[in-house]
Amino acid sequence: MDPFDAGAGGLLRQPKAVWATAGASVVAFMGIGLVDPILPSIAQGLNATASQVSLLFTSYFLITAFAMLVTGFVSSRIGGRRTLLLGLAFVVVFAGLAGTSGSVAELVGFRAGWGLGNALFVSTALAVIVGAAAGGSAAAILLYESALGLGMACGPLLGALLGNASWRYPFFGTAFLMAVGFLCITAFLKEQPKPARRTSLLDPIKALGHGGLASAAVSAFFYNYTFFTVLAFTPFVLNMTPYRSGAVFFAWGVLLAVFSVLVAPRMQARFGSLKVLGGSLVLLGADVLVLGYGDHTTAVVCTVLSGAFIGVNNTVYTELALGVSDAPRPVASAGYNFVRWFAAAAAPFFAPKIEEWSNVHIPFVIAAVTAVVGAVVVFVRRDALTHRVEQLEARHATEDGVTVFAG
Repeated sequence: MDPFDAGAGGLLRQPKAVWATAGASVVAFMGIGLVDPILPSIAQGLNATASQVSLLFTSYFLITAFAMLVTGFVSSRIGGRRTLLLGLAFVVVFAGLAGTSGSVAELVGFRAGWGLGNALFVSTALAVIVGAAAGGSAAAILLYESALGLGMACGPLLGALLGNASWRYPFFGTAFLMAVGFLCITAFLKEQPKPARRTSLLDPIKALGHGGLASAAVSAFFYNYTFFTVLAFTPFVLNMTPYRSGAVFFAWGVLLAVFSVLVAPRMQARFGSLKVLGGSLVLLGADVLVLGYGDHTTAVVCTVLSGAFIGVNNTVYTELALGVSDAPRPVASAGYNFVRWFAAAAAPFFAPKIEEWSNVHIPFVIAAVTAVVGAVVVFVRRDALTHRVEQLEARHATEDGVTVFAG
């Protein structure tokens, strides 16, 4: 059945609970890139350096990494609906507090709390959408992936529109939108059945004992360093107004969404997942290297173009993480994300520090190298990363899974 079919069970004919969760997911993913256009404004407003402001990403993703070990433990005990509401409540409170910050230290701390809330919500959202959706998992997963792409595209745009008046407004705006999401989920989403088996805190770590899953996580670690160098460091290099920076990253997000949802699956069907991933990583490395050494116009073009490679990588990495091992999908996803989010925390901190120690080009050289290292890991470990589709399709068709944003 075509998931876009408007008939019963199609993408456009879903229960209110599904739309409420998907809408809140859009806002959750918006929060990742929301601060991009306003990073220079925050630095100016709080009299901070680029490396200090970049800690907004570091604290957010460091907490997110450790939260991956907790989300399955929590949701398997209190249920998906309560986990979503708990995550949304954390985001509402800490995003609102972030807007009142009087120093970088306060803002970084509040972003950490925001990261915990976002991890609880995002790690549970797909399982809830699949459980509540009509017409099977195909339309539900497509709706979730569309929410991811839309959120990544609109986050910088919202940050620019509200941040042009004050760097504080995007944080208040996010708190308001997530509060609306909280009310919608409270009203429309019924509690989902709890898993038959409770997840322990160590299950995601044990899952990494599988060579294929560990290889996917290590490769994604290096890729994420490149990804978040682009996302967190490039705004300082472009040095544009919030509106212009927001437009650049909106275009970046549109390419990310299109290549993630529409282009990547077609490329995988034609060339195979590992060839697509390896080639996309090498091209991303080349793009980032040109970004670092080009003039301003070239840097803008390469920033936007990187969204295409990132979109392809996101899709393939997610499928690798969920399909390469025998671990249940929520557990495999948690272990995989626990590893890779550490790079998302490291890149925003180290990139501006490396610039201070050297020059503006070297952070991008290192980011290009890490992308290529990710491709090398894929090549060297290609046997361990080979999909076992025949064995896994039947299990995945009946198992409620979790896909945490594979950035």
